[in-house]
Amino acid sequence: MSEPEITLTLRHTPSALDIRRGVVRLHPEVLDALGLRAWDAVHLTGARRTAALAAPADGAGTPGVVLVDDVTMSNLGVTEGAEVVVAPAGVSAARSVTVAGSRLASASVSPNTLRLALIGKVVTVGDAVSLLPQDLAPPPGADVASVRGQLSRAIGATWTSELLTVTATEPVGAVAVGQSTVVSWRDGTRPVSTVETPAPAPVVAPEEEVATIPVTDLIGAQAQARTLAEWFDLAFHRPELLARLGATAQLGVLLSGAEGVGKATLVRSVAAAEDVRVLCLAAPSIAVLEPNAAVTALRETIAKAPADGPAVLLLTDVDALLPVANQPPVATIVLDELRTALTKPNFAVVATTARPESCDPRLRNPDLLDRELAIPLPDAKVRTELLRLLLRDVPVESGVDCGALAEKTPGFVAADLIALRRDAALRAALRQREAEEPRIAQQDLLDALATVRPISMSTSDSLATGGLSLEDVGDMAEVKQSLTEAVLWPLRYPDSFARLGVAPPRGVLLYGPPGGGKTFLVRALAGTGALNVFAVKGAELLDKWVGESERAVRELFRRAADAAPALIFLDEVDALAPRRGQSSDSGVSDRVVAALLTELDGVEPMRDVVVLGATNRPELVDPALLRPGRLERLVYVPPPDAQARADILRATARNTPLASDVDLAEVAAGLDGYSAADCAGLIREAALTAMRESLEATEVTAEHLRKARSVVRPSLDPAQLAALEAYARRE
Repeated sequence: MSEPEITLTLRHTPSALDIRRGVVRLHPEVLDALGLRAWDAVHLTGARRTAALAAPADGAGTPGVVLVDDVTMSNLGVTEGAEVVVAPAGVSAARSVTVAGSRLASASVSPNTLRLALIGKVVTVGDAVSLLPQDLAPPPGADVASVRGQLSRAIGATWTSELLTVTATEPVGAVAVGQSTVVSWRDGTRPVSTVETPAPAPVVAPEEEVATIPVTDLIGAQAQARTLAEWFDLAFHRPELLARLGATAQLGVLLSGAEGVGKATLVRSVAAAEDVRVLCLAAPSIAVLEPNAAVTALRETIAKAPADGPAVLLLTDVDALLPVANQPPVATIVLDELRTALTKPNFAVVATTARPESCDPRLRNPDLLDRELAIPLPDAKVRTELLRLLLRDVPVESGVDCGALAEKTPGFVAADLIALRRDAALRAALRQREAEEPRIAQQDLLDALATVRPISMSTSDSLATGGLSLEDVGDMAEVKQSLTEAVLWPLRYPDSFARLGVAPPRGVLLYGPPGGGKTFLVRALAGTGALNVFAVKGAELLDKWVGESERAVRELFRRAADAAPALIFLDEVDALAPRRGQSSDSGVSDRVVAALLTELDGVEPMRDVVVLGATNRPELVDPALLRPGRLERLVYVPPPDAQARADILRATARNTPLASDVDLAEVAAGLDGYSAADCAGLIREAALTAMRESLEATEVTAEHLRKARSVVRPSLDPAQLAALEAYARRE
C-alpha cells in the first residue's frame, strides 16, 4: 500500500523561532490525513526532494499551506507560492554524516560540537543545514545552551548564519542525527562520536586558529581599519612617544556596528597585520554562567596573553554581559577585571556591540573603553565592491552584474551577502548537476533574494511588494509625484539636497477614506525604490507596561537604521499617536507620541530612513507630529473617480476571463461611492457568482457583474468624504 501524500502551497514561515531549524508547519487536519504526529518526519518534493520535521501550525492556519523556512525552501529548489508534495518519511538513525562548510566553520568547529548542533535534525544528501540547534522539540539529553555557547566561542556572532552542506550519510536516504552518530567534515577532519570523551571547547579562540582576511579586503571599513592600526601601533610599538606627550599607552576600544557587518573580522585582520595576538571571548557565552564562573572565564582568558608580545582581548557582543538595564551583580567585578587588565603592558581591550546604547555607561569611563569606532552600513557602492570580492574566486557567468544586484540588496551587510552567495551556489548546483564547469548566473543570485533576508529584517514584519511599482498604480498622478518627492528623492538624490542646503523631508502622512489604496501605494513605493519596509499597525506598539511602548518605538527605529535605506510604515497612526491629554490609558499614548517625536527630530538625526503614516482620521493625529521636520508632508488619497475605477477593474480582472458583453468603463461609470477595495471585491464576487452557477465556468459575464453589485455595496461614507476633503482644503 502506497504512502499517503498531499500537494500543498509553499509559504515562508512568519515565525522567527522556526527560521533555519529544519521544521515545517502543517495544519492539524493535514497531519491527521497523513497519519502523522507532531515532530514526525516528512518528505517534501519540489524541484528536488528533501526531508524535514513536521509540527502543527499555530492558530487557525490554512489547510492547503505548508510553512517552511528559507533553508528548506532552498533545499526544495522552489520559491514561495510553488506547489510541493508532502508525504510521511521513513527515517533511519544515522550511523555517520559527512558535511562541508566554510573554511571558518571547518577550522573552528570540532566534529563533536558539530554533532551536538545537528542532533534531532533530519537530513538528506545535498541538503543545506544550519548550525542552529533544533531547540523547538529538543531530543532527550540535548544541551542546547551549551551548544550555542560552544558555537559562539568557535565562530563568533555570525555562527547563526553559517550553512553546511550534507555530502554523505550512512545509511543513504533521509536520516536523523542522534547521540551515537559519527559526524565528520568532508576535508577529513577526525570524527568524534559519543564513544570518545572530547575535550571541552576552549573559552579562548586565539587568532592563529581562526582564518583572517587581508586588511585590503575590508571593503567599506578601510578608514576604521587604518584608525585601529594606528592605535595598535602607538600603544604597542611607540609607548615612549605617548609618554613624552603626557599620555599613557592604555588602549580600550568600543567597536560598534550592525550585526554581521564584520566587527570581529576587522579586529582580527588589523591585529594580524600588526602582529598582535587576539584572545577572543564571546560575552553571551559567559553571561549565562554563574557569577564566579563568568569571572573565572574572563580571568583565564586575560591570563593567556603572551608575556613577550602584544595581545588584545576581543570581547564580542559586550552588551549581553554589561547591559544598561537590569545590570547583573557580576557587572562591577567584570569592569574591575577589565580595568586591571588594561594596566598591563602590551595589552588592549576591544569590545564589540551592535547596540552601543544598550551597553553599561560605565564601560565608557576614561580608564576603560575611552575610544569608540563605528562601522557604517554598506551603501550600494560598498555592496557592489563586497559582491565583487565575494565572487572573485567563484566561477560565475560573464553576465553577472554586481551593481544591479547591489541596488536590490538594501540593508544587506557582509554576512547577508555571504548567505546570498551560498544560496545562489546551491541553486546553480541544482541547475547544473551534470555540468563539467558549473557557474553561478545572475538569475541564481536574483532568485536567492527570494529566500535570503538581511539580518536586520530577520525579526521584522516586512511588507511584501509582490513586484509592484508606482507604474502599476493607475491614475493618482499628483499622489505618486508627492510620494516620489518625499520618500524616493531623499534616498536617491541626497547630493541634490546637500547642494541646495536643505534637509530632506523626514516623514509623510498619507490620509484618505478606507479602502482607497493607501497600503497598495506603500507597497508600490517600496517596490519602486528597492527599500526595506517595516510595516507596523499603530496599536501593535502599545503596551500596558510602563516603558515598554517607548522601548518598542526606539527598537523599531534602530532596526530601520540598521536596514537603511528603509521606510517605516505606521498604519492606523491615529491609534499610535492620538492627540495628547485626551486618552484614558494612563498616559501610554502620550509617552508613545513623545518617543515618536524624539526619534523623528531628536539629537541623533535619521539617515536614509523615512517615516510614512497612514490614517482615515487625520484630525485625530497629534498636531505636534505634523509639524515641519516630522510628518511634514500631508498627501490626500482621494476616492477613485470613474477613470480610476475603470483602471482598478482592469487591473483586478487582468487574470479573469471576461465575456464579450462586459464593458468595464461602463461598469465603472456606475460605481459612485465605491472604493478601490470595493471595485476589487466586485470582480471577485462576480467570479464567485459564475462558479456558483457552474464549477466548469470559463468566463465572467455582464449578468454576473450585475448580480455581484447587489452583494458588494459601496462603502464610502459621504459624510466622511466631506470631512476629509474639508481637511485637505484646510491644510
